[in-house]
Amino acid sequence: MNKPTADFEVITAFREDFPALKDYAYMDVAARGVPSATTRAVLYAHMDARTENGGDKEAMFATIESARGRFAELINAQADEVTFTKNISEGLNMVATGLNLKAGDNVIVCADLEHPNNVYAWLNLQRDGVEVRMVKAVNNAMPVDAMIARIDERTRCVTASTVSFAPGFRTDVDRLGTACCERGVCFLVDAAQSAGILHTDVLASKIDALTTSTQKGLLADYGMGFLYVRRAWAEKMQPAYLARFGVDLGDAHEASLGDLSFKYAQGARRFDLGNYNFGNAAMVDASLKQILEIGTRRIEAHVCKLSHALAQGFVDMGVPVAGGKPGPHLAGIVTVGTMSANHYGTEDERFDKLYKHLGENKVRLSIRRGLLRFSLHAYNNMADVERVLGLSRKFLG
Repeated sequence: MNKPTADFEVITAFREDFPALKDYAYMDVAARGVPSATTRAVLYAHMDARTENGGDKEAMFATIESARGRFAELINAQADEVTFTKNISEGLNMVATGLNLKAGDNVIVCADLEHPNNVYAWLNLQRDGVEVRMVKAVNNAMPVDAMIARIDERTRCVTASTVSFAPGFRTDVDRLGTACCERGVCFLVDAAQSAGILHTDVLASKIDALTTSTQKGLLADYGMGFLYVRRAWAEKMQPAYLARFGVDLGDAHEASLGDLSFKYAQGARRFDLGNYNFGNAAMVDASLKQILEIGTRRIEAHVCKLSHALAQGFVDMGVPVAGGKPGPHLAGIVTVGTMSANHYGTEDERFDKLYKHLGENKVRLSIRRGLLRFSLHAYNNMADVERVLGLSRKFLG
């Protein structure tokens, strides 16, 4: 009999910390992940302190710096290159406004595959004469070659999702990053569907800015996110908003004003505004600790093994899987059906009914752009995959 591998034991122990997984085949991290019992306990402890004695502000600030440092470690950045946001939308807008784009400058984006918020942030700059160059998707994948071909001497930023929210294919960020670096163009990625799930190295991939939220792969709650900006780029940016935490006054108290002359805080810290979401910071600090202990290389290998098995199972049933047979285009998202503009249903009554059937049997998934979307994290296992395939096979006949 084969002994369990160390990887298997680590992943199994991780799964046991998630109450939702006792009942659900939870495959909806692309919408929102579920927190662990550990992160819940940390939040309760924070709220107990706030309720009983108002809380310890110095301890709260220490948690902020711990979370900042852990996220930096997750993506191979420096702590001063990381700031906090309310969400991804705010992170995108911080970069869009911080680049100080002029009339005639251009930005390159594939609106077909981006969340609307990575489109509107750029369309808003058209008021200043900035050109937004839209590049069409190729076979529902990020058109990397075409995006590179559109870069010229007035291109200031190229932006792309690391993994599209539908149909969930990977972007070749290394190639885009290299092309932007060679041309002195800022490369901004939306890591909503990859942070905490896929191994990310912003230095190796030449990513200049990366934004993500805490409620998906980072396994915390809504209302907070991170923005990484490479120091060389951050030092050239002027924040659209400025507050005390974005100003360098050394070790002066948070309420100190100084002598009215100021300099921006180092790196991305210049984007820090007022007090933070301390409760969520405590949660994400705890969840990042768990993720780092497993390691994103291990998580990515585990998640991709599951997603490939799920995709192949649907292919074997004759179900239309976006992208067909599993391959390097897949990350942790598998989508089924026919793409459309509908986020409330599919174009096939069978799949609408399957969606309902799976939900009634405690499988959590989403519908995005007319597709059934299954999205996985380290807390999933092969039993979840077999459960979904078994229910689907029996229902579809």
